[in-house]
Amino acid sequence: MVLIFPYFFTSPKFKAIALYPFIILRDKSLTKDMVLLNHEKIHLRQQLELLIIPFYILYILEYCYRLIQYKNTFEAYRNISFEREAYQNESNFSYLNSRKFGCSWKYIYKK
Repeated sequence: MVLIFPYFFTSPKFKAIALYPFIILRDKSLTKDMVLLNHEKIHLRQQLELLIIPFYILYILEYCYRLIQYKNTFEAYRNISFEREAYQNESNFSYLNSRKFGCSWKYIYKK
């Protein structure tokens, strides 16, 4: 389910967020951005696969680790394994049909 909630976003850098079972968008025009929606759907699958709460815990812990590693917020964010998977596959609209269970883990050490 897609929700439009512009006041949720404090930074103009963020367009959307996946909070199972919702995709929250900054504005209505983004409902036409199929790549963005596919990216967020990948996150929904990751969240479901990890039983939701553990996903958020791992996401935050890995972000903290990457922040120490890269000393840059953008680099830390882009190198979170869950983001690597989503960015690498966001343009592949059949990805979720062929995605294997647990494949997020292979992105942890991958550059």
